[in-house]
Amino acid sequence: MSEEEKLLKEAKKLPWEDRLFHKNWKVRNEANIDLGAVCDSITDPKDTRLREFGSFFRKTVADSNAPVQEKALEALIAYLRAADADAGRYAKEVCDAVVAKCLTGRPKTVEKAQAIFMLWVELEAVDAFLDAMEKAIKNKVAKAVVPAIDVMFQALSEFGSKIIPPKRILKMLPELFDHQDQNVRACSKGLTLELCRWIGKDPVKSILFEKMRDTMKKELEAELVNVAGTARPSRKIRSEQDREPEREAVSEVVGPGPSEESTADAPQEIDEYELVDPVDILTPLEKSGFWDGVKATKWSERKEAVAELTKLASTKKIAPGDFTEICRTLKKLITDVNIAVAVEAIQAIGNLARGLRTHFSGSSRFILPVLLEKLKEKKPTVTEALSLTLQAIHKAGCITLVDIVEDVKTAVKNKVPLVRSLTLNWIAFCVETSNKAIVLKVHKDYVPIFMECLNDGTPEVRDAAFSALAAIAKLVGMRPLERSLEKLDDVRRKKLSEMISGSEGVTSTSTSSATVQTSGVAVPSLEASEALFVRRSAASMLSGKRPVQAAPANKKGGSSKTAANKKGDAPSQQKTTKSVEPPEDVEPAEMNLEEIESRLGSLLQADTISQLKSTAWKERLEAISSFKQQVEGLQDLNHSVELLIRLLCAVPGWGEKNVQVQQQAIEVITYIASSATKFPKKCVVLCLLGISERVADIKTRIHAMKCLTTLCEAIGPGFIFERLYKIMKEHKNPKVLSEGILWMFSAVEDFGISHIKLKDLIDFCKETGLQSSTAATRNATIKLLGALHKFVGPDIKGFLTDVKPALLSALDSEYEKNPYEGASAVPKKTVRATESTSSISAGGLDSLPREDITGKITPALLKGLESPDWKVRLESIEAVNKILEEANKRIQPNGTVELFGALKGRLYDSNKNLVMATLTTIGNVATAMGAAVEKSSKGILSDVLKCLGDNKKHMRECTLATLDSWLSAVHLDKMVPYVAASLTDTKLGAEGRKDLFEWLSRQLSGLNDFSDAAHLLKPASSAMADKSSDVRKAAETCITEILRVSAQDAVDKIVKDIHGPALALVLERLKPNGAFQESFESTKASSMGLTSKSLPKVGKSAASNGVLKHGNKAISSRITATKASRPESIMSVQDIAMQSQALINVKDSNKEDRERMVVRRFKFEEPRMEQIQDLENDMMRYFREDLHRRLLSTDFKKQVDGLEMLQKSLPSIGKEILEVLDILLKWFVLQFCKSNTTCLLKVLEFLPELFDTLRDEGHSLTESEAAIFFPCLIEKLGHNIEKVREKMRELAKQIVQAYSAAKSFPYILEGLRSKNNRTRIECADLVGYLIDHHGAEISGQLKSLQIVASLTAERDGEIRKAALNALATGYKILGEDIWRYVGKLTDAQKSMLDDRFKWKVREMEKRKEGKPGEARAALRRSVREIGSEIAEQSGEVTRSVSGPLLVRKNYGHHELHMERQLMPRVLAGGSGPTDWNEALDIISFGSPEQSVEGMKVVCHELAQATSDPEGSAMDELVKDADRLVSCLANKVAKTFDFSLTGASSRSCKYVLNTLMQTFQNKRLAYAVKESTLDSLITELLLWLLDERVPHMDDGSQLLKALNVLMLKILDNADRTSSFVVLINLLRPLDPSRWPSPATNETFAARNQKFSDLVVKCLIKLTKVLQSTIYDVDLDRILQSIHLYLQDLGMEEIRRRAGADDKPLRMVKTVLHELVKLRGAAIKGHLSMVPIDMKPQPIILAYIDLNLETLAAARMLTSTGPGGQTHWGDSAANNTSSATHSADSQLKQELAAIFKKIGDKQTCAIGLYELYRITQLYPKVDIFSQLQNASEAFRTYIRDGLAQMEKNAAAGRTPSSMPMSTPPPSALSLSSPDFAPLSPVHTNALNDAKLNVKSEPTNFNLPPSSYIEDNRASNTITSRGFTTENTLVDQRNERYISGVNSGTLDAIRERMKNMQLAAAGGNLETETRPLMYMNNDSTNQGLSVQIHRAAEHGNAENPIESGVLPMDEKALSGLQARMERLKSGTIEPL
Repeated sequence: MSEEEKLLKEAKKLPWEDRLFHKNWKVRNEANIDLGAVCDSITDPKDTRLREFGSFFRKTVADSNAPVQEKALEALIAYLRAADADAGRYAKEVCDAVVAKCLTGRPKTVEKAQAIFMLWVELEAVDAFLDAMEKAIKNKVAKAVVPAIDVMFQALSEFGSKIIPPKRILKMLPELFDHQDQNVRACSKGLTLELCRWIGKDPVKSILFEKMRDTMKKELEAELVNVAGTARPSRKIRSEQDREPEREAVSEVVGPGPSEESTADAPQEIDEYELVDPVDILTPLEKSGFWDGVKATKWSERKEAVAELTKLASTKKIAPGDFTEICRTLKKLITDVNIAVAVEAIQAIGNLARGLRTHFSGSSRFILPVLLEKLKEKKPTVTEALSLTLQAIHKAGCITLVDIVEDVKTAVKNKVPLVRSLTLNWIAFCVETSNKAIVLKVHKDYVPIFMECLNDGTPEVRDAAFSALAAIAKLVGMRPLERSLEKLDDVRRKKLSEMISGSEGVTSTSTSSATVQTSGVAVPSLEASEALFVRRSAASMLSGKRPVQAAPANKKGGSSKTAANKKGDAPSQQKTTKSVEPPEDVEPAEMNLEEIESRLGSLLQADTISQLKSTAWKERLEAISSFKQQVEGLQDLNHSVELLIRLLCAVPGWGEKNVQVQQQAIEVITYIASSATKFPKKCVVLCLLGISERVADIKTRIHAMKCLTTLCEAIGPGFIFERLYKIMKEHKNPKVLSEGILWMFSAVEDFGISHIKLKDLIDFCKETGLQSSTAATRNATIKLLGALHKFVGPDIKGFLTDVKPALLSALDSEYEKNPYEGASAVPKKTVRATESTSSISAGGLDSLPREDITGKITPALLKGLESPDWKVRLESIEAVNKILEEANKRIQPNGTVELFGALKGRLYDSNKNLVMATLTTIGNVATAMGAAVEKSSKGILSDVLKCLGDNKKHMRECTLATLDSWLSAVHLDKMVPYVAASLTDTKLGAEGRKDLFEWLSRQLSGLNDFSDAAHLLKPASSAMADKSSDVRKAAETCITEILRVSAQDAVDKIVKDIHGPALALVLERLKPNGAFQESFESTKASSMGLTSKSLPKVGKSAASNGVLKHGNKAISSRITATKASRPESIMSVQDIAMQSQALINVKDSNKEDRERMVVRRFKFEEPRMEQIQDLENDMMRYFREDLHRRLLSTDFKKQVDGLEMLQKSLPSIGKEILEVLDILLKWFVLQFCKSNTTCLLKVLEFLPELFDTLRDEGHSLTESEAAIFFPCLIEKLGHNIEKVREKMRELAKQIVQAYSAAKSFPYILEGLRSKNNRTRIECADLVGYLIDHHGAEISGQLKSLQIVASLTAERDGEIRKAALNALATGYKILGEDIWRYVGKLTDAQKSMLDDRFKWKVREMEKRKEGKPGEARAALRRSVREIGSEIAEQSGEVTRSVSGPLLVRKNYGHHELHMERQLMPRVLAGGSGPTDWNEALDIISFGSPEQSVEGMKVVCHELAQATSDPEGSAMDELVKDADRLVSCLANKVAKTFDFSLTGASSRSCKYVLNTLMQTFQNKRLAYAVKESTLDSLITELLLWLLDERVPHMDDGSQLLKALNVLMLKILDNADRTSSFVVLINLLRPLDPSRWPSPATNETFAARNQKFSDLVVKCLIKLTKVLQSTIYDVDLDRILQSIHLYLQDLGMEEIRRRAGADDKPLRMVKTVLHELVKLRGAAIKGHLSMVPIDMKPQPIILAYIDLNLETLAAARMLTSTGPGGQTHWGDSAANNTSSATHSADSQLKQELAAIFKKIGDKQTCAIGLYELYRITQLYPKVDIFSQLQNASEAFRTYIRDGLAQMEKNAAAGRTPSSMPMSTPPPSALSLSSPDFAPLSPVHTNALNDAKLNVKSEPTNFNLPPSSYIEDNRASNTITSRGFTTENTLVDQRNERYISGVNSGTLDAIRERMKNMQLAAAGGNLETETRPLMYMNNDSTNQGLSVQIHRAAEHGNAENPIESGVLPMDEKALSGLQARMERLKSGTIEPL
């Protein structure tokens, strides 16, 4: 026994105290464990041992050893479970110790500490617990505060507010709200929300909200919305548990249900008063000078004094004190002569009553008589204050009904009726708010009082008495009152019973609803306390952070959080949707992963789901790809839609971090939504939150948006919008909102608005989108509203009137961009769902919602319009306007008839201002109601027109404005009768008639045809005789217009009734009708030009109603109405008209002349006034009007719009831009000089695109263009905003590329002399950039470095630093030569430079970039040696590429473009290769660093070709792909070896990146030859294994790149070549191939590693064989497997099989997979295996073995129609396994052969096959199959077989056989005629599918006339054909012919092609003859194979047409066999 064990054994004998505090921790540990066990064993809480143990814990829990501490906590938990409330004596010190020592420990320790606190609460030690918590939250470590808050949260949520006093928690919370740690703040919010559940929202708000910051308030307000219902305790204290164990047990058995005591347990609303600390108000009142103030003679001073008391008394709870004197004073002040003082005193009494409650009861009784007496005051302010105070006195409990009987008796006898009625009203209130017991006690006193008052002479008193009686009856019922009510007459009794029943109805419903809410589910508390402690965080109360119950513990936080989001949000959305669509269940029920998996069953492969759960992203990616393929292959998707969606939501789930996996998952959902015929809405609910979060992520945005659009197509956008509002509002990530709104914009564009509830959408935009603090969200919302404008028109503005002005102007400009299109705005996409029609918004085109305002037009409002008081009338009119505003100026006609009646009366009001207000209101109502106003208005229009008779111009203008509004709502033809009547009304007066005529003329002038105008001709003619010349003149103009628009026949009818001067006028106008019409039409056409031009674009816009639809509507009233008021809408119409013109007009442009005028200076000067004027003139001349108007506007927003116009059309106007580039650049200079940042940022966004366009056009800046723009850009580089500086910096670098470094250099040097320090810093940086990247170009100007060097003497440190950096870059390139260029420097400057240069050297050594200037010299030397023309480019060669170069798609497109463009120009200086071939040469022969230049060119060319839409460039590259990869494969070793010497790994990165670029393109990858692929794969795998690579520069990146490249090669290269290469590489590698000698490893060990890696690659290829089986040449793969096995030999194979050799196992796996997928048809692919050789090839044995085992396991893919498995002839070769299935197989084969014999075209082949069957199966009696056949047919077969035997003996084949007699059609089996084009009989196929007969189905399949698999067009062509199309064409030509005499020749021809291709493909790897055959080699009848292959195709890819598919490879194998059989000779290929 060791010392330690002895010690432990001895220690066990010690007393508990010694053991627990022993110095050895192990002893202490054991002691705690034992103590816990003892406590667990104690069952009696009164056990004496418990008292002994209690005192130990305060020290044990503070143990310094963490494990011991944990055991002590466990012991304490056991103790607390055993103890009872007596243990509470130790609570304080134990809790303090736990707080001090256990809350910052391990998570487990913290959890146990929290469990301990909960147990103390259970033992009723709540005070000790809360005291400890008060200390805990003051801890400086936030980590300790969070668990403390969490445990309070949990205690409150489990035990409830009865046990945990909320008051103490409320005191603790304020200091936590401002805590610096966000977790603490989040938890404190959660705790606050939990308090709201227990004590209600209002108390918490009033107590806590004033102590919070505004942001916190807002957050909590938002969260409070989610706090619903009342809470109930789920755990009880120990004493309660002990009291009722029986009940607990019962409830546990029954299961959770509403317990009997649920009503009793319902938590009472906790009184806020109890939670607040009392405030002493007497002391501050003394100090405020109250007593002097109340005695003051001035009323204002008295009021101020009392107001101070009111203010002090308004606190929630007042500390009790002596208030008698104050009450006496207030009693006097109630009767104060000044009403204001009295009101203030009354309010003060009310506040005192609320704050003091019962402490104020004496005083309130003292004051009550005076208050009741004061009720006689009629002033509303006094009565209101009195009633509130009286109610407060009763409510606060200061008095009860018992106390006040006498006072009431006195008051109801008061002579003033008002006192009597108001007293009774107050008593009724008191009765309603009292409890039943009190009312039962006092009703006998009160009922007689009320009965007496029922006889009162004043109706108000009688009504009040009735309501008081009703209140008593309501509370105590009618029975106690029966005797008292006997005296009532019938009328009164009836009235009383009506009042009672009415009020009871109301209350009963409210109470029932209340009970429903409170009834809850009681959780068994024993379970809760005994169960393991489940830690809950207070932060989980916040929305979006609710805990997930079923989440597995090992999941990472991220995923569980998103799951919580999903589950938390779904239920809260339930209400809205259910009400809309009751039939469909929208809310998804909970379903765990196991249940989903079990329900999916065999629908998916099991390993797919398990891989989806994997932690390795690659496995998940592979699994999701496989999952996608499986889903796409599912036949009946509809039944499993929901399960598949649920599965994707669970695994990988929305918390998936890998972008690719997430993208694929979204794609699967998109596919399901688009493919399923019925997509349930609950599926949308399941995945909507996740998808909306993915929309926010830029990497998954495109996929997610596409998915949402597809969901809209499936179920309609209405439902999705509705759901998204809530998600987007509540989501913490602002991107979810902004990007979600952008998607909504695209959805509106796609689907229109017919499916969307516009009101909800607009409200969402207003309340959420436009209110957002993030600009992106606001901009997106503006865009969305713009799109809505396109569909609904300007009416949308009415809904957005209360938006901020800045946003309104932004919205207006957006409306301009999206003009109203109305009905012509056709949605691009449609919704599939059938119920979508139901959601289409009512009202057709009038799609904006109209509100029903019936409820708002109250009798009070209508009464107010008739009021004698003009102010009330005005208020009522304004109220109507307000109603319209609230309804967004769109109302329904319901209930407006009475409103019009009332408004009609106001048109005759004596107050003219009211009449005008009414007119405006009527106009507003008409606009808001639309066409329906005509029916509802009760002819109010005639009354409106009468107002024109007023002599005030203002009134008449107001009337005309109303007419305009009316016209905008209804059409002019509806107004004509009223107008005609008014024109003849003499009361209208001259001015009125003149105005009306002018108004009419205006309206008619806008029309072309208006038949109803003729009705106006007569009244207008009579006006021609008017006294007033003005009226006559106006009438004449009007008549002219009437005649123009009226129909000739209508005018002719009226002319006879016209007399006087009008008749002459009419006749005169009618005479030259034709000429008049023509001339008018021509003028009209010119004036309407704009409109008509825009019509085709706008469609049926408002204007088109009138212009194009004759007779119907003449003009859109809306446009007319807004002509004067809304110029912006007209402007947009003009813009539309202009859009047919070119944006830039370069017809008269003379750029050369303009450029000659440019002064070329390097220094920048501000543009002068005349220059700006010239610029404006030029812009007006060359830019379209709408564009130059915007660009020259003073409003920066318009300028931004103009730039956007340019930006959108930039790709299409490249050439025009070149012509006006100088003008544009001048305008940019002007913007640079202005101070508007928004516009400047837009300019800087546009300029890079402009220069890209110039580059694409092949334009480089001219010198004058550079002189215009460059000086300004350089000067402004020092902008004071960092973001602007960054963009300018990038732009300057881009221009250097576009112009030239040498020419740009002087401008930059000029910038070094700028007065702006920031500009100088930027220019110094640019100099460094030029030296680094364009050193060769500026080598002649290096003397200018003196200017940079001089900056090192500047006082500004930043400038010095920038200059030193630039010179250090120069030193890196030039080396010590730099001292020649820096000029004279002071010693201080030199030492500074020296230090910097030394630092540079160190940095270069660290980066392994060589020495300063060395690379330049080395390059010169190597160039001289090679004699090549590649000269130095000092910057590029030595520059190390920062960051990983291996970009996925394209290689810095932008940069490459510029490098490519520079190359030709710089060639004089010899900077790099200029074309593809030169680049390849450099890669092949240059040094690693030089070859980088070549690779840049290659990458550039690849990027260009990839983006080339025509693909012609790619065609050229495909030819060179093999050469390129060959060069790069050779370069891999060189670059890696070079980097291993210590150089930078730059060249390695470039090589790998170029390879990556190549293999990313499938066409290029496929063009790589097998030999090249061999050398490349070998090289890559060897470097992957090389141990030196990780130690290289960026080694880990290189390894990653090698891995990714290898995967890409396997994905995209020719899979056949990949298989062949990899199988070859399984052989041991030649030692010379290894890049470095084996250090400590043997070659065997290294080969082992290498082959392991090859096996991994093969596994990857084999895994996807199922989907790529048609992409591979099976013959070649089988040949390579054959060669591998033959090389090993049987002996070696046996030896290796015993040693479990991986390579061999892999080869067997590949073969097994092929056999499994192809079945017996695999034997048709052995054309390249010499199957006749002796001994038999090993591969054949393996194929047979696989076929047997697979057949036994029924795993072969190709199952036949009867359900049996076709497993070839393996059973026939092995007699022992000849089973029933083999027999049925043979029967089927024979049936097929007999069918062939029955057809004259194929009878020869059929007989030959039958002959082969008889040879292979000599025991089979074939004639037993022919029992039903005729004798003639059997004889024919016998003779045929005899003939075949002779031919075989003579060595002849079927083609040469004489078949003079066609076979007799005597088979009793159906033998239909087969059409030559359709060799497969479709009925037979259908029978097979339906499985009607059990007998085998017969096929007639001549090999070459077989119809191909429909995959042919997708598969890669087999060797021997160049393109897919030619293959298909050749096939079609061959297949049409059927089998005739030439068919076999065609087969022979095809076989030659195949053999040549096979030989060509294997020249490099194969040295032995490929095929040896003899006649006995065939183990299988031809038709059998075709039959099997066909069925395989059918199983793989069922085709509806009834044609069985078969892959080309199997067919070609059969044809090869056929060829050899025909020749009958051994033919080596």
